[in-house]
Amino acid sequence: MSFSDKTIWVTGASSGIGKALAIELAKQGAQLILSSRKKQDLELVKNACKNSNKVKVIPLDLEDFTNLKPVTKEAIAAFGKIDILVNNGGISQRSLLIDTDIQVDKRIMDINYLGNVALAKALLPHFIANKSGQFVITTSIVGKIGTPLRSSYAASKHALHGFYDSLRAEHFNDNIAVTLVCPGFVNTNISKNALTGDGSPQNKMDNATANGIKPDRFAKLMTKAIKDKKEEVYISGAIEKLGVYVKRWMPKIFSVMIRKMSVT
Repeated sequence: MSFSDKTIWVTGASSGIGKALAIELAKQGAQLILSSRKKQDLELVKNACKNSNKVKVIPLDLEDFTNLKPVTKEAIAAFGKIDILVNNGGISQRSLLIDTDIQVDKRIMDINYLGNVALAKALLPHFIANKSGQFVITTSIVGKIGTPLRSSYAASKHALHGFYDSLRAEHFNDNIAVTLVCPGFVNTNISKNALTGDGSPQNKMDNATANGIKPDRFAKLMTKAIKDKKEEVYISGAIEKLGVYVKRWMPKIFSVMIRKMSVT
């Protein structure tokens, strides 16, 4: 696959993985639609992209998931088509479940799951009509294994795997691909912005996050997975990736490991 003839819509594009991915996709010739809540930051990302005249900024709020259909119509109209949706927007968590207010759990699910799903459903008829399309979803290694301090974050990412596995099966004959991208620790502000038990941001960087993969390196690996139309890919350090396989084949050993492992 070449991106030079593709229109790609990236959510969560104002920072972190989304920003790095947008810059990398622009280098590879894609037309881009960039979305997040932060219009000014999106404009900065647009200006950092090669051929910024091929980049459109369309703000959206995934938490406002009942109003994503008009935004989707605007995105389709920007270039007349969308070939790939990178559903990357979301928010993380750093709190023990017993200390987490239920409204915080709800907010995480609204943004990470319902917002993501609502956007996919809004765009799905366009893909069906074109008999072509690809959903690329940034989930997490925590979408495969639950870890302390991330109970609802893990739940929201696990839920995405269930939804998109079903979508892939239901729309195989419509030539619609699904690529689930599972990051481990990536050096972004995700831990700074993560919600604590009362809903306030953590406002500090985790050690593990600070030592994670650099976003530009992650973006290169992610673009390769998109090109190859991988169904599921783990982009992480060795320890996080090991956790996925130990959980699958030796779940009791994994339970002991995760209790002892540092996840901050």
